[in-house]
Amino acid sequence: MTHRKTVTWLWLVLIILTLSGSLLGERAEPGYFLIFFVTLSMAFKGRMVVDHFMELKNSHPLLRNLMQAYFYVLPLITIISYILSTARL
Repeated sequence: MTHRKTVTWLWLVLIILTLSGSLLGERAEPGYFLIFFVTLSMAFKGRMVVDHFMELKNSHPLLRNLMQAYFYVLPLITIISYILSTARL
């Protein structure tokens, strides 16, 4: 598959994931499934943007790893925030 086709398909997948997340956020009950889907899509979308749209796949490893770490840390913080917000203290 050519680079142009790959980027086009990835763009479509990212749009579908974004719209699905928005729909679930509006209609679904808050819960672990929803938070799992949202954080998983955050990590996936972030990696795809860093690798294919920012074209950092072949950049300096430090820069690429720092950018990718952001998309692993942010979902983790989101999960922790949800768990702490639902905890009975």
